[in-house]
Amino acid sequence: MIRRPILPAAALLVLVTALALAFGTEPVSLADALHEDGLARTILLDVRLPRVALAAMAGAGLGVVGAAFQALLRNPLAEPYVLGVSGGAALGATTAIALGLGATTLLGAALIPAASLVGGLLATSLVYAVARGMRGGASGTAILLAGVMVNSMAAALITFLKALVPPSRAQQLLRWLVGFVDLPHASSLLAALAYVGVGCAVLLRDAGRLNVLVLGDATAGTLGVDVRALERRTFIASSCVVGAIVSLTGLIGFVGLVVPHAVRRLIGPDQRRVLPVSLLSGATMLIGCDLLARLAFRSLGTEPPVGAVTALIGGPAFLVLLRRSGG
Repeated sequence: MIRRPILPAAALLVLVTALALAFGTEPVSLADALHEDGLARTILLDVRLPRVALAAMAGAGLGVVGAAFQALLRNPLAEPYVLGVSGGAALGATTAIALGLGATTLLGAALIPAASLVGGLLATSLVYAVARGMRGGASGTAILLAGVMVNSMAAALITFLKALVPPSRAQQLLRWLVGFVDLPHASSLLAALAYVGVGCAVLLRDAGRLNVLVLGDATAGTLGVDVRALERRTFIASSCVVGAIVSLTGLIGFVGLVVPHAVRRLIGPDQRRVLPVSLLSGATMLIGCDLLARLAFRSLGTEPPVGAVTALIGGPAFLVLLRRSGG
């Protein structure tokens, strides 16, 4: 077990970030780009740095939200994509775009994350309400089934929206069904970063309280934890984070599943360490997956969406966890 995990996680993030900045369609010398004006500096500062920043923000947010959900629900299969939060957030973002609110102005950049936040929060509320209403309460199986249902409904509604908007806007809507990391507009990135930063700060602050939930709701209550208030804060903060991320990247699954599970195996179950290390490791994973997507198909002049890469990694991991959990 790693006793001081923050430094190794941060060092790995720095290493992968440097590789992502240096390699891509054309290799770039970081030393030349930092010391000389020219094409290398333009590629580094105007193209790769914003893209890597978006991947880092998205991976960090998804990692910490996945860790928080797994602790809150005491279910290793919980994560934003599986629980339908990402699908609801995508529906919120695409609805805003269909209504013409997606212009790349400061106001437009702020409205799309807000619409994603509302969609993610509604999806989370629906999943939890349906699961609690099932026989046996909000068990792991009930939550997973409700999440699959909400994701399917969100995908169907996005498809209907595609049929109702002009073709130019329809293609933009379809991108939300696959995860992508592209060059973000500066105002969009800053607006999303504000939502993600606030949400992650709330989740990290509650890490100690999430530890107490392992003892059960009743015991946690006797120890001074307001379980219902903690649930509300976690759901709202998580929806805030996921909504902002999905508004820029579309649906990227399984980062919030794989990263917290791997982190707990390496450093133990203490959420005061799991959440910050999941934040760093989620950023590392998504930057690395985006780099892999760029390099693997470079000779063909194209690249798969990063959501396909995370699904290839996370899908088998999800099946293994599902089998170990006994369904």
